[in-house]
Amino acid sequence: MILIGVNRSPYTRRVAITLNVYGIKYEQRHLSGFGNRADVRASNPLGRIPALVLDSGEALVDSHAIVDHLDEAYGRERALTPPAGGNRRAVLRVAALMMGACDKGLQAAYHRNHTPKEKQHQPWIDDCLAQVASAFDAVESMIAEGQKHVLLGWLTHADICTVVAERLARGLGIDTAQRVPRLHALAAALSSRPEFQVAEP
Repeated sequence: MILIGVNRSPYTRRVAITLNVYGIKYEQRHLSGFGNRADVRASNPLGRIPALVLDSGEALVDSHAIVDHLDEAYGRERALTPPAGGNRRAVLRVAALMMGACDKGLQAAYHRNHTPKEKQHQPWIDDCLAQVASAFDAVESMIAEGQKHVLLGWLTHADICTVVAERLARGLGIDTAQRVPRLHALAAALSSRPEFQVAEP
């Protein structure tokens, strides 16, 4: 398998960690959606990362679709998303909140960094960051002091998405240790695991 993308993208990093947790061997091509758009389009017509090229040559795009395939093909009884019921919905909800926080945080950063100063709309940036904060507060409320996983007592996509979102938030200047200390501590503990460390940005 070939993973297309750089790990500073939370979406690529989410896939890389999932591959590592499942013990899947893969090659990573560190291509950026900005700097290597034409090369990325060879696997994803949108020119976005990540893409995962399977051994068959089929290219999967979008981190949600990629991890869904990996859960189906490699998860079996240990899938990172439970197969059905309330546990599945709970994991998908946290994953959606944390990846949604990544979406909004990156939108704020892109607007601030790529829009001429005189055309920047600060209320838009503030609203994006408020949505990030609200998502983090919601997940923080699920975590007790010393809790090792966000949900269910075992590793799920709720944990992986929380780790990548927390890392991005710190990169955007959000003090997660101050704002969401339990989430920050959980993410730090999970990030020390080998399968997470090899996917560090």
